[in-house]
Amino acid sequence: MPQNFRLRFEGARAAREMRAGGARGLLLGAEHVLGISNDKVPLDEGFLQSTGTASVDEADMNAMVSYDGPYAVRQHEELEWRHAPGREAKYLENALNSSRTEVQALIAAQLRRALR
Repeated sequence: MPQNFRLRFEGARAAREMRAGGARGLLLGAEHVLGISNDKVPLDEGFLQSTGTASVDEADMNAMVSYDGPYAVRQHEELEWRHAPGREAKYLENALNSSRTEVQALIAAQLRRALR
């Protein structure tokens, strides 16, 4: 017995949903990197760690993780400075590099979710 199916593709809606899913995935990925970085950021009184933020520019589809402390860049770049055990220079760069696979998986999961 033949069966007939009708499919209506709503391209604009699909594009909006994919973009929203991508933005959610980027934010989740940025928050993941921030969490790992917070575990490695040099710590004395906790001020630098408290300035960490994760955000997404949905227009450009870029995620950002940043620390806003006045000495954040110097702490990040000074490889010769001593830090407490488990804390390190390059805390943000190393967090991003070590979590690429997890960030990609978070973004992919949100894109799949948007396609449902």
